[in-house]
Amino acid sequence: MCDTLVVVAPGRVLFAKNSDRNPNEAQLLDWQPRRRHPTGGRLRCTWIEVDQVPETHAVLLSRPFWMWGAEMGANEHGVVIGNEAVFTDGPRAATGLTGMDLLRLALERAASADEAVDVITTMLERHGQGGGCGHEDRSFTYDSSFLVADPHGAVVLETAGTRWAVERVSSGVRSISNGLTIDGFSHHNSPLSTYFAQARTRRAITASCAASSPGELMAVLRHHGHKGPAPRWAPVMGAKAAPCMHAGGGWKATSQTTASWVAELIPRGVHHHWVTGTAAPCTGLFKPVRVDGALDLGPDPTDRFDPRTLWWRHELLHRAVMTDPERYLALIAPEQARLESRWSEAPPEPAQAFAEADSVEARWLEAIRATHGHDRRVRHARRYWDVRAARAGIPGGSAGATR
Repeated sequence: MCDTLVVVAPGRVLFAKNSDRNPNEAQLLDWQPRRRHPTGGRLRCTWIEVDQVPETHAVLLSRPFWMWGAEMGANEHGVVIGNEAVFTDGPRAATGLTGMDLLRLALERAASADEAVDVITTMLERHGQGGGCGHEDRSFTYDSSFLVADPHGAVVLETAGTRWAVERVSSGVRSISNGLTIDGFSHHNSPLSTYFAQARTRRAITASCAASSPGELMAVLRHHGHKGPAPRWAPVMGAKAAPCMHAGGGWKATSQTTASWVAELIPRGVHHHWVTGTAAPCTGLFKPVRVDGALDLGPDPTDRFDPRTLWWRHELLHRAVMTDPERYLALIAPEQARLESRWSEAPPEPAQAFAEADSVEARWLEAIRATHGHDRRVRHARRYWDVRAARAGIPGGSAGATR
């Protein structure tokens, strides 16, 4: 489950996305430089091969560790794309290009939003979409929708199998979630699956946002569906009704936000990107990055705990905060706001910001451990997270980070 939104305003375009996936499905930041390729070359995507093109653009991707494709990303020309799972009325192919593959192909091959839409629709009609998209359940499949933006505007592209529809966004706010929304095409929704995805509830929150700055978009991505600071749990859906999604609090709550992205695109200007590179934006920090500035963030993460990796180091903090979110989110929020405000107003070198964020988050974790607080999660939530901790090999189990 995911949410993506865009604000098209005079002189700039703002973009934001939360990527919601399984809790141990680490997501990494992947810089790929511009490259030339041999004539007649082939490219292996997640499940199938396609023809390679003579040249691909430089891209920065946020992608699940096991996929070739990406949940979101940007290229050197100021194109950004976010992908959403959608559940439609048509049969899904056993194999093909995943929506994440289509997103990466578009970023590598397109220099504008319109070109990106052409890449996706051409590849969709040629190869179809299909193949397993789930981490815990590889048989989990879905179709895809996309919000494609560049410094001049945005396009919503929705698909159902090899069918597709587009809607141009020339001004104002437009958001997408896990359901089809384009008039004349949304009848392809699968009503029951779209309901359980809570797509309409989350989209109502993102579509009503009045964000006019990157910082305000970060606040939208941290929204827990109500005015309080902590997630609100429902018995069945857990916290799925909020853009900042948390797993384990309900029978159907198996997804959570595993990475987040905010961008500011300016015609004939410098584009700005801020990413968490970690789960749960409410517990992390949006750090500045550049498409042309690869960082050494240590080994690529997997679904096994590894403190050498950015994503898993932050998981110790994230999972500690979630043992008593109302208390611990209030503890970290003031410094979180100060840091991000400073980085937004005068972005430092990305390496400096990542190093500072690492130090600050380590200090937050030590402060939480020093409280010797109680785990206030309900029993079934503790059980859910104990299973994920055991699978990942986290020392001390789901609450081990607080000990």
